[in-house]
Parts: sequence; structure tokens; C-alpha cells
Amino acid sequence: MGCPQVCSGATLQCSFGVAPTVLNVLPVNRTLTGGMPAANIMDHIPLVNIPTFGMCQSLANPTVAAATAAALGALTPMPCIPATATPWIPGGAPTVLLGSMPALDSNSTLMCTWGGVIKIQMPGQVQMQIP
Repeated sequence: MGCPQVCSGATLQCSFGVAPTVLNVLPVNRTLTGGMPAANIMDHIPLVNIPTFGMCQSLANPTVAAATAAALGALTPMPCIPATATPWIPGGAPTVLLGSMPALDSNSTLMCTWGGVIKIQMPGQVQMQIP
């Protein structure tokens, strides 16, 4: 059984974020999976595809570093604004193309400029094996 295809509505979590968020996939590739727009590795645009994770706890984030310094070294989370400048890293062999780019599967990861690793917790659809 293969890895599930990721679609709009997938649940994401950042290693430095305090709350999960939901992937937003625009229907530009005109392909549905599980009744929702299917994602490819280019669906990484901050605040378009990747909403905020609530608060950021990464000291590499300048706003967190400044707030922490102002609090005399006590970690002070600040509002998350994802900084995802590069595409998703495919989790397996990218054998399925969607809009001429590899389709996003549930093993893919996305790096944030501030050091966070964004992973897919739930792909937005599931595959069932029928006995």
C-alpha cells in the first residue's frame, strides 16, 4: 500500500509552532483526491498554502530572539509567520507528477527559515485496505 496523497485540509505541525494548522491547496492543478484539491511540492507559499502555527518558539526567529532578550533570557514565543522559501522535500520516490511537479505525499517535509521542520500529521484523506 502506497503513501497517501496529500490534499487541501491536511493537518500540519511545525517543530517550533505551538498549534497545528491546515494546508490550503488552491485548485490550480485541477486534480482532486478524496474530493479535495491535490497538493504538489510547490504548495509551500507562506500564509497562502501554509497558515500560521499560532506562536513560534524558535530562537532563530528574530522576533522571538528579540522578545527573549527583552525578557532577560526567558523564552518568549512570538506570533508565527511561516518562512517557507523552498518547496516541500518529497518523502519517497516522486513517481506521481501533478502540474509537472512531484505530488505531495504524507512522508514529505517542509523546512522553515527559522529552523522548524513542518510535517504532515494527517494527509486530508486516508487509504483503506479492503480484505
